[in-house]
Amino acid sequence: MASFKGQAAYSVDSKGRVAIPAKMRGSLAPSAKSTFTMTRGFERCVFLYPLDAWERMEGEIAGLNMYSKQSRDFVRTILMWADEVTLDAQGRVPLARPLMEFAGITDKALIIGALDHIEIWDPEVFARYLEEQQSDYETLAEKVMGG
Repeated sequence: MASFKGQAAYSVDSKGRVAIPAKMRGSLAPSAKSTFTMTRGFERCVFLYPLDAWERMEGEIAGLNMYSKQSRDFVRTILMWADEVTLDAQGRVPLARPLMEFAGITDKALIIGALDHIEIWDPEVFARYLEEQQSDYETLAEKVMGG
């Protein structure tokens, strides 16, 4: 399983393609076949799951209780935005226009590793997200990891 970490800023070309950092491409498992599923993320970003991680995610989604309206709403939302993409010879992926619009991505993208997936942000949207965080990093770490 991939373990994505770090960040990098890249340009988005006129065809909506953005490069995935070499370090992150190097973390791809052979079973991912240089293929990703791209979908709507949280807080106005795009999630990019390698094929092997997406297959595990689909297993989790398939196990949801479809009698629950919240489950149905989640499944519809994550899957209606989903699109399979493959790295080109230059290590780029094409961003779907609706996802670019959702995330506010135009000519620049911030690529962030998030363990099993990659997040793609508009740099200005991400800067606003960071400013809006209510707790400092130490407090957040204590709440999440401190038990």
